[in-house]
Amino acid sequence: MRLEINNITKKFKYKTAVNNFSMVIDTNECVGLIGPNGAGKTTLIQIIADILNADEGDIVLDGQKISKMKNKIGYLPQYPNFFSWMTAFETLSFMGTLSGISKNQLQKDIPFLLEKVGLGKEAHAHVGTFSGGMKQRLGIAQALLHKPAFIIMDEPVSALDPIGRREVLNLLNDIKKDTTILFSTHILSDAEEICERFVVIKNGYKIEDASKLELLNRYQDSAIFLMIQKKDVKWLTTIEHLPYVKRIESSGDGFKVYVNQLEADAHRLLQYGLDSNVLFTKFDLGFQESLEEIFLELVV
Repeated sequence: MRLEINNITKKFKYKTAVNNFSMVIDTNECVGLIGPNGAGKTTLIQIIADILNADEGDIVLDGQKISKMKNKIGYLPQYPNFFSWMTAFETLSFMGTLSGISKNQLQKDIPFLLEKVGLGKEAHAHVGTFSGGMKQRLGIAQALLHKPAFIIMDEPVSALDPIGRREVLNLLNDIKKDTTILFSTHILSDAEEICERFVVIKNGYKIEDASKLELLNRYQDSAIFLMIQKKDVKWLTTIEHLPYVKRIESSGDGFKVYVNQLEADAHRLLQYGLDSNVLFTKFDLGFQESLEEIFLELVV
């Protein structure tokens, strides 16, 4: 299963929501589509799901236009809508019938699927009594009902409370073992938990596409993270004007010292500190920013 997004552009009156966007997703990848609110995530998701038409570009799944491959795609919107008077079983039966699945097949598959998403005991409970997390799990069951090879999820956990978020994230970690997933969110920690690759979108443009390790390595600063005793803090003022020190920033319980050449300058700085009788409680090279910090740098 290979999804190819080729130069997609979508405009609404005077706003370009998605601008010349391209990417490829291969079988069994779990890709996080990351961006702030208004970045174009939902518009792109709806184009991939063939809900919206692009003004330019095309989307191909296994060599076929996406419009001809809808039976291979599962889609979970941010706020799935169900009839509150239906039970969970009736909801999936109704959705499955609309998808052309036989009644006999649905009778076999629905109990298994509800069990898989943790709603086995609520099969005959009315959806109107469900919590947000339960509705989202039912939405995932609906997206999986026709056994798609590729699942698209638009902000599936952003509106949930911590318990609901944990339930859904655990479920997605299980599902991704045998399904390709595109996971859209503006909450980086959620994507970081289940995705191996991150595509960052800003103002409709793709501005980054990399794994977590690649992102951390790419945005790693030539900096030293150090912690010293309070009595030695004045020593920091003596190193501000050293020719190899670019700047010093407070960071948590310590400090980041940005230098020109990491290894050579770290050796000189450590020796200078020891000669000044400074007691280091921590001295780390190549201090890496968190993904959250990298994300903020990219989109703000």
